Amino acid sequence: MSQIINFAHRGASAVCPENTMAAFAKSLELGATGIETDVQMTKDGKLVLIHDESVTRTTGAEGYVKDYTYHELSRLDAGSWFHASFQGERIPLLEELLELTRSKGTIVNIELKNGAIQYPELEERVIEAVNAYGMAEQVVISSFNHYSLVHCKEIDPGIRTGLLYMEGLYLPWEYAKLAKADALHAYKRAVLPEWVAEAQKHGVVYHPFTVNQEEEMKALIDAGVAGIITDYPDVLAGLLQTKGV
Repeated sequence: MSQIINFAHRGASAVCPENTMAAFAKSLELGATGIETDVQMTKDGKLVLIHDESVTRTTGAEGYVKDYTYHELSRLDAGSWFHASFQGERIPLLEELLELTRSKGTIVNIELKNGAIQYPELEERVIEAVNAYGMAEQVVISSFNHYSLVHCKEIDPGIRTGLLYMEGLYLPWEYAKLAKADALHAYKRAVLPEWVAEAQKHGVVYHPFTVNQEEEMKALIDAGVAGIITDYPDVLAGLLQTKGV
């Protein structure tokens, strides 16, 4: 069994404010070999890492990411909502995460948040940034917007993509082939061992999300998934060490 990628979901989001440099750095300390994050675009075209289209939940401010310039967004406090000790944490740029991980061999899963809000040229800008850092081999781009992922392959056929979905895809490995995707980023309950095995025969791997219970982790490890997205990279790291994978 090849080494399973331990993707920290929005960084070490169980112990740090999600999608902050503190969360990303902490996840590496906790044994993550991959980091999952979300990218959106500011009013002036900067690529920023935040999950919600609105800034309210993680900063307490009002409005949408798309309506802020990066300078305005960078002044918001993205840490205090989680704990006072994280006061002053900012919404980071994609380039900051790429800089952190480039020399460490960390796999970076960049989710394009272009469903509710369409960001013009988001795909082009993300791929340009990834290639500028020479990190194409360390990146997989995912999205619930599968048209967007097909477009990524049109821009750069070598970029790896992962189809995000919740449940009910029939023969998902065939669908992945149609979309030229490399991975299935399925909700954890939409993964069965026989599906993992069949997908592998077609050159498609599974990276299920968001897996936080030890028993679920164990089952997916045994099923042969290529990566697991979790809020608890330390727990997964311990299990992988015990199983020797």
